[in-house]
Amino acid sequence: MNDTLDKIVADYRDNGGNVISLLQETQEAFGYIPREAVDYFSAQLGIAPSRFYGVATFYSQFRLNPTGKNKIIACCGTACHVRGAERILSGIKRELSLAEEEETTQDKEFTVEKVACLGFCSFAPVVLINGEVHGKTNADPILKEIRKLKNK
Repeated sequence: MNDTLDKIVADYRDNGGNVISLLQETQEAFGYIPREAVDYFSAQLGIAPSRFYGVATFYSQFRLNPTGKNKIIACCGTACHVRGAERILSGIKRELSLAEEEETTQDKEFTVEKVACLGFCSFAPVVLINGEVHGKTNADPILKEIRKLKNK
């Protein structure tokens, strides 16, 4: 881990980086922003950890916890909401035994994320499964895809 963090710090110093780019590189390397990375950056760069956490919690692109192997993103924007997105999301969470506030399964196989809009309004409701768009859908085909992934 330290070799990767050293490289990120070097890039930050060499390129006059900013906290956002440093966090983006970290998340790209680890899939999320580990606490150890924030502590390391704070010590190496003399920047308070609260500054890193302030940026990481302000922007929705950053994750402070590891994600699952399979990523499911459910759009719950207006068009999707009107067409049943919440029912689909509830079905997904039930299928994966996730409590309302949980995003990642215990076995780290699945992460479910609810977003405000994916920009596919004409295909509402929309769910992304590992980047693949499933539009004009309902819970049944989505749950079928999840079960296929569970059985791999």
